[in-house]
Amino acid sequence: MGQSKSESEAHVAVIAFPFGSHAAQILNLTRRLAASAPEVTFSFFSTAKSNKAVSGSTGGAENIKFYDVHHGVPENHSFSGNPLEEIDLFIKATPGNFIEAIHKAVEESDRKITCLTNDSFMWMGVDIAQTLQVPCVSVWAPGASSLCAHLYTDILRQNIGVGANAKYDEYLTFIPAMEKVRAGDLPDEILKGNLDSLFARLLHKAAQVMPQADVVVINSFEELEQDIVDHLKTKFQTCLTVGPFTIVAPSISDQHDPHGCLPWLDAQPKPSSVAYISFGTMATPPPQELKALAEGIEASGVPFLWSLKDSVKLHLPHGFLERTSERGKVVPWTPQSRLLRHPAVGVIVTHCGWNSIMESIMGAVPIVYRPFFGDHMLISRFVSDIWKIGVSAGDVVFTKDGVVNALDTILHKEEGKRIRESVGMWKLKATQVVGDSGSTTHNLDKLLKIVTARN
Repeated sequence: MGQSKSESEAHVAVIAFPFGSHAAQILNLTRRLAASAPEVTFSFFSTAKSNKAVSGSTGGAENIKFYDVHHGVPENHSFSGNPLEEIDLFIKATPGNFIEAIHKAVEESDRKITCLTNDSFMWMGVDIAQTLQVPCVSVWAPGASSLCAHLYTDILRQNIGVGANAKYDEYLTFIPAMEKVRAGDLPDEILKGNLDSLFARLLHKAAQVMPQADVVVINSFEELEQDIVDHLKTKFQTCLTVGPFTIVAPSISDQHDPHGCLPWLDAQPKPSSVAYISFGTMATPPPQELKALAEGIEASGVPFLWSLKDSVKLHLPHGFLERTSERGKVVPWTPQSRLLRHPAVGVIVTHCGWNSIMESIMGAVPIVYRPFFGDHMLISRFVSDIWKIGVSAGDVVFTKDGVVNALDTILHKEEGKRIRESVGMWKLKATQVVGDSGSTTHNLDKLLKIVTARN
């Protein structure tokens, strides 16, 4: 795993995937490591746009320095509207953009790279680490289940088929610990969609390359995905669950509440009564579903707090904001992890993004889900059938009746009571893993020694 360096000479390169919440997640982990090793230099590499968005959340860590890598977008480029176009252009610019920035960081710090940490999507980090002859730590920002699915991409395609000919109703009994998952639950990039797209090929290559990494880190905790984690440990040299990142290294940005969400929640008269609605940074329901969701919320009579971009408010039903102003609050941004720990919040309506699920568990908040893309469908299967912490918002898409029924189930019915007890149990387990003798605490100590070359 390369030659050890004294901690005062250690220099860790951190390669981020600059889209969605990935950069923020790998920065949160970097902050945790940097705080525990103040003599170690951490150089964080992402695009200027991504760095600007996350760099304010270092928590004052003076040993983290940001370096901008080229985004790959040509000057005066006109985007076509394809949501993956920006990612494709960035992929085309790698790994040269990262290699150039790493050389700059070495020159400025006068310290050679002693360890490389990369977002697993950026598989080329493994190659760069091998060239530098340093340990490579590959960080998988989502959960263990999606990693396991991508790891078996070739076998899944052989057994299930692809595209229109795939057997999507088939359960994955031939993959260890995934017996309750159907092929139709898998991320699009594995069986359906454009499997030749740069992004699909990126994920395919990432899964093929990850076993070469010295360490694979997963943003989960062992008890939540125990069977899958146990299996993954047989696939990688070292496999460490060091999550949930949301409590291992809480986001600094969540300390801010510019729209007064927390005081609004403080004023709610009943505990566990508010529906919090959020679809993360990348997912937005289409206009007809936004309308149906709003109609369902209005018809339910449930108090609600909705994180919704100003640009899409025009798709809400006419007069909705005025009619619901006394029991609802719509804002463009929220300190989500703090809201989900507030006693007034009784349910989250979400897309099943991994961060939101982790934060819901930490707040013991039941889930109403409507998955959109990526690993959302896979996570939703675990939410409903395996962890039993949530229900679907309806049949595939948002409908007025589906929303009303889902909220009623969680907030008023016996099934909702059982779900609340279940998510409370998972919260207890998640709290224990970060205790003095917890699995995450143990794994973080092990990771710190590897990253900083401590004996």
